[in-house]
Amino acid sequence: MVNPRKQLIDGPIPGMGLTHEVGGRPWQKPPQYNTVEEALEYYIPRFSDPKVVDQLLDVMELGIPLTTIADAMQSSAVMEGMHTVDVGILAMPVLIEMMAYIGDESGIEYDLGLKERINDDEISDTKIALAMKRIREDMPEKLEEARLNAVPEEEPVEEVVTEEEPVQEETPELGGLMARRA
Repeated sequence: MVNPRKQLIDGPIPGMGLTHEVGGRPWQKPPQYNTVEEALEYYIPRFSDPKVVDQLLDVMELGIPLTTIADAMQSSAVMEGMHTVDVGILAMPVLIEMMAYIGDESGIEYDLGLKERINDDEISDTKIALAMKRIREDMPEKLEEARLNAVPEEEPVEEVVTEEEPVQEETPELGGLMARRA
């Protein structure tokens, strides 16, 4: 007969099916390219492939920022074990410049993704507060003069106070199911 306690001890640990052994994933092994120069030697030949360039130009025409494309490229290379995250981040400016060169040569308008898009119709609260602060500092006399001119002084009105008789509140009769009868 099998001991039930021994079965529990030999059973799988919760979550064991969701893990791999250490070193089983590409990013857990030493990278193929250790320096930025070596990583760029991996990327540059890819930009000379006509299929890759055609796909890159299509994506650039869609308006996707070059920083997003470069980030996706380096992230996938990290997951494949080509280089480390830090080497990928250091190689990103070169990848962006390379893609910008390809876009310029093809005559395609592209978004570098380096500038934050600003909505000209929307003014932030901080800019309004800063402008108001500057106005208060630069022209305190003019601001006070504008306030005085905008609001004419009114003569004080005497309030007539009349005494009112106190109103007696009527108490409603209790009439619920559980109300007591008088």
